[in-house]
Amino acid sequence: MEVFGDYAYYYNAFYKDKNYIEEALQVDSLLKRYGKNVSTVINYGCGTGRHDVELAKLGYQCEGIDLSPLMISLARENAEQENLEIDFSISDVRNYEPKQQYDAVISLFHVMSYQTSNEDILAAFRSARKALSKGGLFLFDVWYGPGVLSDKPSVRVKEIEDDRNRLVRIARPVMHDDKNVVDVNYEVQVINKETSKVQTINETHNMRYFFRPELEMLLGEAGFKLLDNLDCNTLGKTSFDSWTSYFVAKAQ
Repeated sequence: MEVFGDYAYYYNAFYKDKNYIEEALQVDSLLKRYGKNVSTVINYGCGTGRHDVELAKLGYQCEGIDLSPLMISLARENAEQENLEIDFSISDVRNYEPKQQYDAVISLFHVMSYQTSNEDILAAFRSARKALSKGGLFLFDVWYGPGVLSDKPSVRVKEIEDDRNRLVRIARPVMHDDKNVVDVNYEVQVINKETSKVQTINETHNMRYFFRPELEMLLGEAGFKLLDNLDCNTLGKTSFDSWTSYFVAKAQ
């Protein structure tokens, strides 16, 4: 099953409280901190395009790619609602052949953690390098190994509701120490508030957590120099409390 195949229908509902404006401002600050005159940006794994919409409002010329046709459809709808011209297309970050070069490649919401093998992550890095001219920036976030192992994943339940449905999502993680991968098994119950009919969706998202030395090596193999990694919440130095981290690299 395609990751997010069914789950994408409820993606916007579960992440309606996600602060895309604040995250776009974070990205803007990092692109300005580490880059120079960044104006063109392509988003690897753009999802529903909400980050791209907010970045476009900040003046960036944005494009986005995603493996999911449904996500791309939602992204186009979101851009149209804001009267923004953003090019969204269906592509795999591992084998995407860029049509042009950009000032920056971004990849948010742990898209790179979905690249669970060395071959996958290296392929995605090499594609990102092709999308950049020398000196271009590559900004992405991942599950950060020191934080994940210090505060291991546990069963979590999230409930939301709208006018029609009550949604209950149960996340049950299974860790694989030999692969640095966590299988997040999602069960989503969609309960119709009028009829009480229940629809259940089950999906597994395989997530890899990374450490700085391995990413530095893989980025180097793909033609990048690692500049920094930062805690996603504070934009300060990472620690054993950092569950997610931004990584910033420059094309060589």
